[in-house]
Amino acid sequence: MPSTDTRRAAVLGKPVDHSLSPVLHRAAYAELGLDGWSYDRYETDEAQLRGFVAGLGPEWAGLSLTMPLKRAALALCETATPVARSVEAVNTLVRDADGGWHGDNTDVPGLVAALRERGVEKAPEAAVLGAGATASSALAALASIGAEQVAVYVRSEARAEEVREWGRRLGVEAAARPWERAAEALHLPLVIATTPAGAADALAAEVPERPGTLFDVLYEPWPTPLAARWAERGGTVLGGLDLLVHQAVLQVERMTGTAPAPLAAMRTAGTAALAAR
Repeated sequence: MPSTDTRRAAVLGKPVDHSLSPVLHRAAYAELGLDGWSYDRYETDEAQLRGFVAGLGPEWAGLSLTMPLKRAALALCETATPVARSVEAVNTLVRDADGGWHGDNTDVPGLVAALRERGVEKAPEAAVLGAGATASSALAALASIGAEQVAVYVRSEARAEEVREWGRRLGVEAAARPWERAAEALHLPLVIATTPAGAADALAAEVPERPGTLFDVLYEPWPTPLAARWAERGGTVLGGLDLLVHQAVLQVERMTGTAPAPLAAMRTAGTAALAAR
């Protein structure tokens, strides 16, 4: 029977008007018959986050968090998963029975699920481009599928030290390397690009003749120049929509308590929304 309980959820971030999360979550609610559920978006920065969350009523079941809120959200959690604490990034807040907030990170298992969908079960050696919140999740995902050494390409020494600390916590050798050497990463069997739009475009000219697997977490604009060149050379390419759908599946399950979430319906809705832009 469809659920008519009134429950609310939303995605927060700044900017947030581009987010596909409402499309994906609403598609899941429709498929699951959760008629009383709504999912919206609110532009919120780090300074506004605590006040926004404090003002939410009991009808609120959960929040998705995008940049720049993933680290700031950790301070709002009464409890949090070990994964969220290890990477210092919360992309999901779920309301506890007592009204408190539980922090989770669905980016990590979402990355793993997306890779496995494409046949990547293990990656002893890999590279990560960038060192933001998504990079820490990528490093955790790689550690969970057996990576022993990960080269992480960064733009500053401060980021480099942060990357080394992530590696120590996650039990993987994280070798921080200067961004100027990022082209060498393209020869590894798996590359996860976590950089903002445009940051890795120049690397497209450096893609080798027989590349391995590229996971570029951007979904707009798509394909990125790097992803397009990678595909032209015959390499396997995953994009931001792959990550977004898989992590959103887990968010829906955690927020609604209903599993499994409808992966196919969510992917179809996301693909259609991107094509319409």
